[in-house]
Amino acid sequence: MLKNRTYKVITFGCQMNKSDSERVCGMLDALGAAPFDKEMANVAPVSGSTPATGLTLPPTPDIIIFMTCCVRQAADSRLFGQVAALKDSPALIAVGGCLGQRDGAKLRERLPHIDVVFGTHNITRLPQLLNKALTSGRAQVEVLSDAEADAAYARAALVPVAAEPPKAVRVVAPSEAVGAAAPGTDITPGTDTVLGGDTASEIATVLDGDIASGIATDSDIATASVGALTPAPSIASAPPFSVPARREHPWHAWLPIMSGCNNFCSYCIVPYVRGRERSLPIEQLEAQVAALLADGVVEISLLGQNVNSYGRDLYGQPRFAQLLERLSNLGVPRLRFFTSHPKDLSASIISSFAREAAVMPALHLPVQSGSDRVLRAMNRNYSARHYLRVIESTRQAAESAGKPPVAFSTDVIVGFPGEQESDFEQTLRLVEQVGFAQVFTFIYSPRAGTPAAQLINDIPRQVVQERFQRLVALVQQSAHRFNQYFVGSSLPVLFTGASKRDTSILAGKSPANQTVHVPLPPKHTPHDFAGRIVPVRITEAKTWYLSGQLV
Repeated sequence: MLKNRTYKVITFGCQMNKSDSERVCGMLDALGAAPFDKEMANVAPVSGSTPATGLTLPPTPDIIIFMTCCVRQAADSRLFGQVAALKDSPALIAVGGCLGQRDGAKLRERLPHIDVVFGTHNITRLPQLLNKALTSGRAQVEVLSDAEADAAYARAALVPVAAEPPKAVRVVAPSEAVGAAAPGTDITPGTDTVLGGDTASEIATVLDGDIASGIATDSDIATASVGALTPAPSIASAPPFSVPARREHPWHAWLPIMSGCNNFCSYCIVPYVRGRERSLPIEQLEAQVAALLADGVVEISLLGQNVNSYGRDLYGQPRFAQLLERLSNLGVPRLRFFTSHPKDLSASIISSFAREAAVMPALHLPVQSGSDRVLRAMNRNYSARHYLRVIESTRQAAESAGKPPVAFSTDVIVGFPGEQESDFEQTLRLVEQVGFAQVFTFIYSPRAGTPAAQLINDIPRQVVQERFQRLVALVQQSAHRFNQYFVGSSLPVLFTGASKRDTSILAGKSPANQTVHVPLPPKHTPHDFAGRIVPVRITEAKTWYLSGQLV
């Protein structure tokens, strides 16, 4: 049913969602579907068609798939607005990802023209759900519980799974999780549950004592208990990482090394929609990297909600440092990773980060706040002092190893419930002290089901907005100052193609993940440079990019 049908995937949110979308595209391509190209509609034959049939693309996609995010309200609103606008579209509409996992069949109560709903754990089931919706004419809703996802991972990797779910979460009843099914909806038995949260006091403990200010060792990080291998239910799909992806760029690959999160920050919905931490074995990741290198990939970005705790569920303690070393030994030209947690960035990880030449000198380390009082309310489990010590240790290790200056980036939330002016000023001081190359700034957005959503937030909107603007101004100064350091130096730049604003300008990325612009040489096209690493002499530094000349 999917062969020769056209599809369009619309992605919201983080790098993990982008990776999931690439795998959705890979599955549909393998089944004979074709990505929709508006410019080629009614002109070009679909891949696989013959001149005799002359099958052409329709003016709109046959299938529209939304890969969603629910970390902030803005993402919810954008999704609902875009899907609502398709009420009269002839396309089959599917909604997956984090919002699909969270809301399940409730999505169809609000938007009854949605044809397929799936979650974060059963992406590989999407082709079957699409086929069933097309053949039956009935909407399909399938969302795996966290326990079912555990079993699917165990089946794919033959590794033990947790004997019991963490006490911090509970699996709610199907009716409580997704609501009553709308008429004309098929809900797959045994898979219509999602993880729900208890009260704030039961989920997150706000620390009253001091937070350790030292740098953790791997043995300091708690070990998860594991039980016997559990057979997977027949409905449980393989993990999404086990299917091929159609990469956006042939020279770059997103490589999920784990999924889920065990941290339960009080504001964050991720543990409830991505589940507990599950890692893929090192040997499987080595095999995937070897295959990517053979396919011409130049840069690999390792993904996980908290990559620093990679392997804890498999090996009894984190092995991210060893993973960096073993993947670097395969000859990867460029290796990046997202995202780290300050409490789990151990001395061994810092050492591997500094020592391995393949690991790029860029570290994204979310701080969220510079106030210990706010950090405790967020359940972040570190102090501002600890964060600064990790930054300084990383900076010194990189310098000792001869690595270029590290580009530190971070996330900051403004207006968390109870944030006072003194708390915000501590955040400003921390941002200034670190000298970030980039900061992703957010105004606090309450998420239903998280402990922080139950807190009283009486900070006036105008106060939050004023603080946000002050932070943005400081971030711009910090980014510009960091970029100035590179004027006059020569950097190896991985070119991605033409600048989006000017096709006569080449755009690429430095090792520190800075955008670099250079004039396109005469008698060349952007395609000639895409995917190549070429030295560039930096002549000018702006706030958000560098300019230079090819060497």
